[in-house]
Amino acid sequence: MLVMSRRQGETILIGDDIEIVIAHIGRSRVKVGIRAPRETPVIACEVRLIRDENLRAAGATASGLSSLMARLRPPG
Repeated sequence: MLVMSRRQGETILIGDDIEIVIAHIGRSRVKVGIRAPRETPVIACEVRLIRDENLRAAGATASGLSSLMARLRPPG
């Protein structure tokens, strides 16, 4: 991992088309701006983890519901 020190208003370039801007430095938080092409997804890690967890839960529910429905159908 590369660690860089930056002051408010300074930037970091990643490749030719991604720019990280230190927008504000507060007491306990740093606001970061990201300029990237629209086709490059930019999301917070915790948002991705929650999304993946929700997708897994929805898949488990769908398969469980299918087996329950199969057992409830009348034979024939």
